[in-house]
Amino acid sequence: MRITKRSNIAMRVLMFCAVQPGRLTTKAAIAARCNTSESHLAQIINQLAQLGYLETQRGRNGGVMLGQPAEVIVIGDVFRDIEAGVPLAECFADVDNTCPLTSACRLREAIGAAAEAFFAHLDTITLDALVCDNIALEHILAPAGCVARAKA
Repeated sequence: MRITKRSNIAMRVLMFCAVQPGRLTTKAAIAARCNTSESHLAQIINQLAQLGYLETQRGRNGGVMLGQPAEVIVIGDVFRDIEAGVPLAECFADVDNTCPLTSACRLREAIGAAAEAFFAHLDTITLDALVCDNIALEHILAPAGCVARAKA
C-alpha cells in the first residue's frame, strides 16, 4: 500500500498545527517547514478545513490552526477522508477498470482486507499521540523563537 503525496502533506500540516495549539500560522510558514509548495498546500489546507480538521482565518492577520483538539483527531479518519475516491488498485475503481480478472480475483479481497487492517490500526492513533512529548518533532516544526508546547 502506498500513501499519496496529498495524505503525506495533510499529515505534515496537521502535525505542524498540533505542535502550536491555538496559534494561527501562515501557509508560507507551513510550506517552508514541511518542504512543499504553497500552491499545493493551499489545496490541501482547503480540503482539511472543509473536513473540519483545520480552521482558517482570512486577512492580514489570518492563517490556519487546528479545527478541533489533537486528542480527538483520529489518524485513520484523516487518511480515509483524504484518500476518499482514490482506489487502492484498478479493480477497486468504479470507472476505468479494465482488469479482466475482477469478477474472479481473490487478490482484490486480500487487498481489501489488508487495507481495512491498515485503517483499523490507524484508528487507534490520535494526532496528539504523534506530537505529544515529541521534542524532536517540535524542534523541526516550531518556528524559530516559538515557545514549545506547554506540558500538562
